[in-house]
Amino acid sequence: MVANERLICAADALPEKGRGARFDLPEYGERATGFVIRHAGKVYGYVNRCAHLQVELDWQEGEFFDATGDYLICATHGACYHPATGLCAAGPCKGRALQALKIEERDGGVYLLPGE
Repeated sequence: MVANERLICAADALPEKGRGARFDLPEYGERATGFVIRHAGKVYGYVNRCAHLQVELDWQEGEFFDATGDYLICATHGACYHPATGLCAAGPCKGRALQALKIEERDGGVYLLPGE
């Protein structure tokens, strides 16, 4: 166990290329949220802000993947991000990236680890 870590959700709550889990990130601002998703068998987490404009990505709570399940997509601008890196592959912020969070999956849970 890491000091100041936080349980986000049960690991089995994140289906491959499916609905993600959102959570509050008060340390990033009053209304900031983060999210975790599962892609290629691994869990990834990001601050829920488009790299183009500071809006949340999901069009409905937890819906971060495009129709193919290959990219994370901003519902407002259509920017597409690689799930494993957060790097924008297409859209108005191409070349920029989502802000990654330190996430660990263990003992049946998904945890947010403290930043550096």
